[in-house]
Amino acid sequence: MTTIALLLVVGGIAMLAAGGELLVRGAVTIARHLKVSPAVIGLTVVAMGTSLPELAASLAAALRDAPDVAIGNVVGSNIINVAGIAATIALLRPLPVYPKALRLEWPFMFLASWVGFLLARDGTVDRLEGGFLLLSLVLFSFYMARLAQSEAAEAPPLAQALTKEALGKASKAAALWTHVLFVAAGIALLTIGGRILVKGAIDLATIAGVSERIIGLTLVAVGTSLPELAATLVAARRGHAEMALANVIGSNIFNILGVLGTVALVRPIPVTAAILSTDMWWMLGFSLLLFPLMQRRRKVAKTEGVLLLVAYVVYLVSLK
Repeated sequence: MTTIALLLVVGGIAMLAAGGELLVRGAVTIARHLKVSPAVIGLTVVAMGTSLPELAASLAAALRDAPDVAIGNVVGSNIINVAGIAATIALLRPLPVYPKALRLEWPFMFLASWVGFLLARDGTVDRLEGGFLLLSLVLFSFYMARLAQSEAAEAPPLAQALTKEALGKASKAAALWTHVLFVAAGIALLTIGGRILVKGAIDLATIAGVSERIIGLTLVAVGTSLPELAATLVAARRGHAEMALANVIGSNIFNILGVLGTVALVRPIPVTAAILSTDMWWMLGFSLLLFPLMQRRRKVAKTEGVLLLVAYVVYLVSLK
């Protein structure tokens, strides 16, 4: 039984990673054929594409009546993005911080996290609140798209690099319909992978006697954050480590506004007292801690990375 559950978890993670890759690649190519600006593609499709596994897993969890896994995945992924992924990359290569990250991106990320916490304080994120979160995401995405068009020279190098790479590969693709199939296959893999991962995670929680909340905050959150980790590692290896931080911030924004908003719109999410009284405060704390680390030397380097990792270990030890 345990072996089957583990295989479901591993298989689900693999399907989520493959589905996200296919969906992003197909969507980028279709956008190119529709003559959409590469900068807009990078700031929307590429940035949000790495967070689609979180959406698939949380939605599957909500539909299986496992709300602790659904919201735990969102909260846990946001914690891991800052304290795990950004910290790990910082240990490999310092992450330069650009003024726009301090002026616009971090404030919006913290605001989104704070609003998500406030909406959950009554013990439920309902459909109206989910709609509000999604509308906020649409408005923010529209603003970022306009900003990208008017300030193309300031568009994130990582997004541009990933977009150019995707477009370079796309130029060699056979035909547009192939990439429509990529999108369809990506959506299918994300849907099936999300269900498989959640089922395996719930089975593991039952077997091990661990709460669904902890499974969602750790195992599921780590699994669905793998695309972000892969993207930032590739960026660091190719000399674009300075924008890995922007990818982390963008993913956190999408997790709160897009993932939580979509799931709540489909099915209102009950929020347990444990998540409200501990985990969400940790999420806000890590988000808040990131700002002085970004501002102090205008880069997140090894010292900051070690501090974040130590804080994350403390958080894991405190889980109960």
